[in-house]
Amino acid sequence: MTLREDARHLYLQVMDKIKSGIEDGLYKEEEKLPSEYELSKQLGVSRATLREALRMLEEDNIVTRRHGVGTFVNTKPLFQAGIEELSSVTQMIKRSGKKPGTQYISTDILDATEQEKRDFSNPDLEYVTAIERIRTADGVPVVFCIDKAPASYLSLGKLREMASIFSTIEAASEKQIAYAIAKIEPITYHERIYSILQCAPDQPLLLLKQMHYTSNDEGVLYSMNYFRADMFSFQVVRQRL
Repeated sequence: MTLREDARHLYLQVMDKIKSGIEDGLYKEEEKLPSEYELSKQLGVSRATLREALRMLEEDNIVTRRHGVGTFVNTKPLFQAGIEELSSVTQMIKRSGKKPGTQYISTDILDATEQEKRDFSNPDLEYVTAIERIRTADGVPVVFCIDKAPASYLSLGKLREMASIFSTIEAASEKQIAYAIAKIEPITYHERIYSILQCAPDQPLLLLKQMHYTSNDEGVLYSMNYFRADMFSFQVVRQRL
């Protein structure tokens, strides 16, 4: 079937053609696509239609367009997970066949703010532990993590011993983490975070903010995880009600 015989919008057909070209190895990861003029000629569509297809492919993180340079094919994410699953970063990395690692940047005991007292359902909360870590896969930085929890639940010594924030908090609090409420936000260039994750300035990141709760709805851990979008892909199953 040719593009013109397909009843769908033309730019959707162009998207599929380019994606097929990537899957078949015609367009290789990290390499530049042909120019808009050449590509529109090859596909038999206008440059306006091609640009719309490329815009949608960029939104799907399949390509990256660099102003004045061209359009490049992104590498496929190494780590994929359903966002409805409450999985640790360590589990995600292990499932991909990579070796997880941790580099600690800082750990502080801070005075609890009024917002944190509300978030952790404890008006008498005095201190929180704040930890910054880099998570690695085979030694490559892939996630920058900022975690906060009541200081009585999270000590650096115990965390180093147990290697898991979930296990450390559950052992100290004698409470089990049951679920989390998460928000995902795209992140543009941030000098410190991009330097930590060794990202190019035009490379996108995904920020996953999560408050973790017990089955009694008590907040016990707040996390901000900055994921390299070229490494991680999240999906969610949505059901019709």
